[in-house]
Amino acid sequence: MSNGRDHRIDFFRGLALIFIFWDHLPQNPLGHFTVRNFGFSDAAEIFVFLAGYAAILAYGKIVRRDGYLVACVRILRRAWVLYVVHIFLLALLMGIVFFANSQVETRDLVQEMGLQYFLTHPQQALVDELLLRFKPNLMDPLPLYILLLLGLPLVLPMLLRKAEYVVGLSVLLYLLAPWFQWNLAAQEGGVWFFNPLAWQLLFVLGSAAAIHGQRKTRPRTRALSRQPLFMTCAVYLFACAVIALSWRWPQAHDAFMPKLLGEWLYPISKTDLSPARLLHFLALAYVVATLLPKDGWLDHWLARQTCRMGRYSLEVFCFGVLLAPLADMFNAQAGDAWPIQLFSALLGVALMAALAGWLDLNQRLGQGTKVVSA
Repeated sequence: MSNGRDHRIDFFRGLALIFIFWDHLPQNPLGHFTVRNFGFSDAAEIFVFLAGYAAILAYGKIVRRDGYLVACVRILRRAWVLYVVHIFLLALLMGIVFFANSQVETRDLVQEMGLQYFLTHPQQALVDELLLRFKPNLMDPLPLYILLLLGLPLVLPMLLRKAEYVVGLSVLLYLLAPWFQWNLAAQEGGVWFFNPLAWQLLFVLGSAAAIHGQRKTRPRTRALSRQPLFMTCAVYLFACAVIALSWRWPQAHDAFMPKLLGEWLYPISKTDLSPARLLHFLALAYVVATLLPKDGWLDHWLARQTCRMGRYSLEVFCFGVLLAPLADMFNAQAGDAWPIQLFSALLGVALMAALAGWLDLNQRLGQGTKVVSA
């Protein structure tokens, strides 16, 4: 860490951004190597959990230094910035998608991106955009994060004092939401793809993990092979990987999947954060945190670039959203050949890393200017 910043958070946020970009490129070869192909959860869980982790580190520090009211003002100001970014990002995305669609004859990019609603109901779509109800493909994470931030001041004091109480209430809300079908309204009578009443649990768990990590560190007194929790998580991850990989061969999947297990497991809802998804992510996070070396691995060049992307996660996420339809257009014009798919996927990540590098340089130059002027 430097300047009090945990670069492990930056690394995994950057990795999640790469996975999100690759997962939204149709037929992308690198999309077969993202986390969603080897289990039930995907990069969305990583992003929301780390958002909660980073939020409590930032705003908890402000509470202790400047007080609760100042922290609330900072949180609300951040949520407002995200809201304005969401409005402008959607406008830019629509312009790019409409342009890209005019250049592609093999498929309808407007339909694929979920923008048909704007063409059929333009006035209502604008109203729904302001109310966070109109969310085309790729845009769902940002409104979710805005709402989670707006809810943070309600639980922030209790989180810092008795995090276990907040986690308990969060788990209760998570269980009640799908039972009573609680969700927020979206366009045309739909609901939010990421149900905030369910996904808030990951945000709260990330916050609680950050608080726990600040309080104490537990020495590793036992070998990994002797830790029951670690072995249980590893076995569950292996079982999830086998099931997820079997989805590519439906006949083989139907042959080996026990009927009772299938009835309990399916459907694996992403909207309501199915328990199978939640447990998969938590097991993955625990295993990775246990196996991860303490030092050295973040010194590699690729790790540093990924950390930098995670450090500017909002800007890089927005840039990735805009790059995805352009890459899709480029691939379609080239006949979706796999070398072109591979090239566009790597080029997109390189451009995202370049943006993060430019933002980092700009920040350092700004800090240098302040020092000189002082």
